[in-house]
Formats: sequence, structure tokens, C-alpha cells
Amino acid sequence: MNKTKEITQVLGLARRANQLVLGSGPTLKAIQNQTAKVVFFPKDGGASQHKKFSDKSQFYQIVFVDALTKEEISQAIGMNRSVLAISDTGFAKKINQLLEEKERN
Repeated sequence: MNKTKEITQVLGLARRANQLVLGSGPTLKAIQNQTAKVVFFPKDGGASQHKKFSDKSQFYQIVFVDALTKEEISQAIGMNRSVLAISDTGFAKKINQLLEEKERN
């Protein structure tokens, strides 16, 4: 199984466990409150929004992921959303592990 598929499965589990912050406003607030552990932004999203979320994530030292498309993110969580954050440490740890494995391959 490829790592992108595994990442989307973890996102789906996090959604069912109610551990996601959905939408750009709540996600920005979660970054600033440092309750977000991993931030997802679509790779086919807007440039200015991408810069805003990546800069905020970098400032607050939160992992920023832009490896999935809007379609992949929406399909993974079963909702039409493109910006989200994981607020659970366990899910964030698994996502980080999968991202590291994906980079190595």
C-alpha cells in the first residue's frame, strides 16, 4: 500500500474520532492556540492561502503538509473541505511517521 493511501486512511480515522479541525478559520485559530499538531493544505490550493498557512505553521513549529490534493483530502474525510488540522497527538505521530517513510522512498 502506498503512503498517500495510508495517510488518507489515518485522516479518515481522525475524522471519525472527531480529532480534526475543519476549515480555514478554525484551523488558523488552532494553529495560533497551538492545539493543531499537523496542518493539511491542498497542493492545488491558492498561493496566498498556502503562504499564510505555511508561514503560521512554521512560526508556531507545527508540521505543515501540502502533499495531497483537494480531492484526496475531501475524499479521505468524507466532506468537502481542503484545509484542516489534526488535534490529536497519536494521529499526528502516525502521520509524521508515514511522511518520513514517504520521503525516504
